[in-house]
Amino acid sequence: MNLYGPTAIALPPGKTLVAGCGREHKEHTSMPHCHPEGQLLGSRRGLLTIGTETGMWVVPATHAVWIPPHQIHWARSHGPLDGWTVYVAERARQQLPLTVRTIRASGLLREAVLRAATWPAGPADTAVDRHICEVILDEIEGLPTDSFTLPLPSDHQALHVAQALIADPGDPRGIRDWASLVSVSDRTLSRRFVDQTGFTFSGWRQRARLVRSLEMLAEQQPVTSIALNLGYATASAFIALFRRTFGESPASYRAKLIDPTPSPT
Repeated sequence: MNLYGPTAIALPPGKTLVAGCGREHKEHTSMPHCHPEGQLLGSRRGLLTIGTETGMWVVPATHAVWIPPHQIHWARSHGPLDGWTVYVAERARQQLPLTVRTIRASGLLREAVLRAATWPAGPADTAVDRHICEVILDEIEGLPTDSFTLPLPSDHQALHVAQALIADPGDPRGIRDWASLVSVSDRTLSRRFVDQTGFTFSGWRQRARLVRSLEMLAEQQPVTSIALNLGYATASAFIALFRRTFGESPASYRAKLIDPTPSPT
């Protein structure tokens, strides 16, 4: 099964969902696409970035991302990935989320998906299979969500600036320089970022840098190199901000990308 692109065939009649898992040994990117099914994407090891026209979501192995039916999106893995996916029929449940969201993937969800990935093609024939489908749908609906995303402005001038900063988050130019580049006042550009993303320009850029730092950690780049390449004066400044945002150090976060299983207490 293609973990990142559109499904090869439509879900069979009577089939609520299909699941699959697989491994990528190097970075993989899918072009923007959509499909009539909803999709849940996650991994046992590695990091994914999911993007739409309105935002970007970085998804470590502790999380999964839900993409509703007909939502145009793209996906990219960073380094080796042991991934899994579930395609859910649009008719499955009306209560399923209508927007992209990240959820904290439970052990129950992962085990149910891995079981569903072993099923042959065709409808869920047994009561056990149908129960596992219900477990997966319940987990998509009920698991805690994670709000860490990078919203994109809708205005084309502000979006141009945002895309440039995504491409190079360490670019040191201030808002006046960017405003001049897109031929608006710095006050106008500042207001558009706040109105359309919920963040000030500096707050949004900081968030873009943190998103990129997660990807660089998954690519096994040294913490000091990440800090300097993203425009931080020192590695300690980056580490302090990372810890305030994610509640742990970059090294600890990187370790979870390799093995997300909690240590026994």
